[in-house]
Order: sequence, then C-alpha cells, then structure tokens
Amino acid sequence: MSSRDRLRTGILGVWSGLALLYLFIPIFIIILYSFNDNKGRFNFTWQGFTLKHWAHPFANSDLTTALQNSLIIALVTTIIAVTLGTFMALALVRYGFRGKALTDLFVFLPLATPEVVLGASLLGLFLTLHVGTGMVTIIIAHVMFTVSYVVVTVRARLEGMDRHIEEAAMDLGAAEWTTFRKVTLPMIAPGVASAALLAAAISVDDYVVTSFNAGSTQTFPLFIFGATRQGVPAEVNVLATILLLAVLMLMALNVALQRARARRDVRATGGAPADIGLELAEASARG
Repeated sequence: MSSRDRLRTGILGVWSGLALLYLFIPIFIIILYSFNDNKGRFNFTWQGFTLKHWAHPFANSDLTTALQNSLIIALVTTIIAVTLGTFMALALVRYGFRGKALTDLFVFLPLATPEVVLGASLLGLFLTLHVGTGMVTIIIAHVMFTVSYVVVTVRARLEGMDRHIEEAAMDLGAAEWTTFRKVTLPMIAPGVASAALLAAAISVDDYVVTSFNAGSTQTFPLFIFGATRQGVPAEVNVLATILLLAVLMLMALNVALQRARARRDVRATGGAPADIGLELAEASARG
C-alpha cells in the first residue's frame, strides 16, 4: 500500500469516527444526565453526580403511565404490522398478480410522505368517521406506516432466499402451510425479528403522527415534549437509557442467535450449506 493510500485510509477512518461521534453525542448526553443531581425540576445543566434517579426511576406517575402507554402501543403495533407485513412481503416476492406495481407504490408511499401530512390526513379521516381519538387511533396510525418498514425488511430477506428449498419441501409431500411453518419462516426469522425491532422502535419514538391522533392519551414522546416547557425530569433520561439498553440487548441476542444457528447448521451438514435446504425440506415433509 502506497503512502497516498495509507493517508486516504487514515483520513477516511478519522472522518468516519467523527461522524459516528456526532451521531452518538445525544445518546451520551442522555446517559450522562440520568446521573445528574439536578436541583428542582430543571435538568439542563450539570449539577453533580447522583444515583437517586436510578433508585426510583418510576417515581413520576405521569411519566410511568406515558411510558406504559407507549410500550402497549408498540407491542400491539408490532404484532399487527409484522403479521401483515410478512404476508405482504411473501405475496410481493412469491406471486405475480394484477396491480402488483401499484401495491409496491402504496407500500413505499408512507415512507416518502411527510409525517405531518400522514398525521393530519389520519386525523381528518377519524373526524370524518366520527371516531374518537385515543390509544386505538394511535395504534391504527402506527400500523399504517410501520407496516411499510416490515415489508421492506422481510422482502429483502425473502429475495435472498433460495426458492428451490421450498419447492423441495413440497416435492417431498409437505403442504403449503407446513412448508411455510417449517421451512420458510425459520429461514426468514432473522429478517422478521429485525423488522419487529424496527417497528417497535419507530412506534415508541414517534411524536408527529401520534400528536395528531392521541386525543387525551399521553405517550412517552408526548410527555417529554410537554415537560420541556417546565423542565424535563431526570427520570426521563433514566427510562430512556433503560429503553436503549433493552433494545441493544435484544439486538445482541438476535445476532447471537443467528450466529449460533449458522454454526449449528454448518456442524450438522459438515460444512456443506447446500445440504441445509434438503434437510429442512425432509424435516418439513416428516412433520
């Protein structure tokens, strides 16, 4: 490697490090200020180190209720969006039908539409239908835009999957549902898990669409925005840090399970990946 190449590589590394640092600074500040010994309700300046906020992270009942609402909404949204999105991705990848191009357009439309437009449009729809806004309308709104992320994620996994494995399972006598349950679903499970984590994170994080359709329901982002007018309590940083750690643990678990499964498959097939599909197909047929 020439000196010019080494210099270019070094500059690229430094630039990448600075970019990552810029992205992570807000996260570091949130974690740091969860230990801030703030006096009163304001938590915008460092006033000393303390663990008292971590000792009682749920001391603020309104904040706890808001977080509970966000987690319930995220759970229900994720279940619905992953179920719908997975089968939509299967239909778009595995089958050809009239209107497929139009369906593709509608899948990507929520991703390209500004959230203000989505929120206002949904609010207008609910008011026209005389539907009271609240937790149910938030879930409907969240499903509407998170399902697109699920479709895109699962679709990418399906397009990289060998279709002959499913055909082998059906040739060996497995029904379509058995093939899906014992061959297709296990192989796309990492993509489905990633889509579920993404949908849950987007649901918990959303403010704009939620603010239009929340009614009197308070979610975690809505509580934080309302609290900024009087002073964000330090418990917000504690709970945000806990959520961050929980997501990181789930991501690490997902990666660890994928690697463990890959090592197990390699050991089971003696390092011949081509035999994995046949074994899955034979197992599905026996099932």
